[in-house]
Amino acid sequence: MLPRVAVRVVAYDFMREISADLGELERQVLQIVWRAGDVTADQVREALNRPLKESTVRTVLTRLERKGYVTHTVRQRTFLYRAAKPRGQVAARAVKRIADWFCNGSLDEVLVGMVEAKLLNPRDLQRISEKVAREKSKTGSK
Repeated sequence: MLPRVAVRVVAYDFMREISADLGELERQVLQIVWRAGDVTADQVREALNRPLKESTVRTVLTRLERKGYVTHTVRQRTFLYRAAKPRGQVAARAVKRIADWFCNGSLDEVLVGMVEAKLLNPRDLQRISEKVAREKSKTGSK
């Protein structure tokens, strides 16, 4: 059994990582970036359902860039932001953190748990099965 202090440290680090990862406004902005592709801070501000200053949106975009979620290019002195990684890869990273925390890193346990909890419909299961088969054929695995 782990000493109580060690358990607290692990829990604190995990919660800090999760809470520090994405705030609600950051998540909303990232959703807009994923939908739009290349987007300016002003376009993001207009797409949000709440009144914010453009400087606030630029700050959020800068934080997302520091965290590795978006990148930017400059076109005619205007910053254009785009997602650094597709939505699925970001979601996979989050699921991996959950697997590490709750299932000692076992993604198999997470997936089986999702199937047993009926969180995946037959169409989802078929798509996953087909994707696994394609990946196996690429690597020559059986």
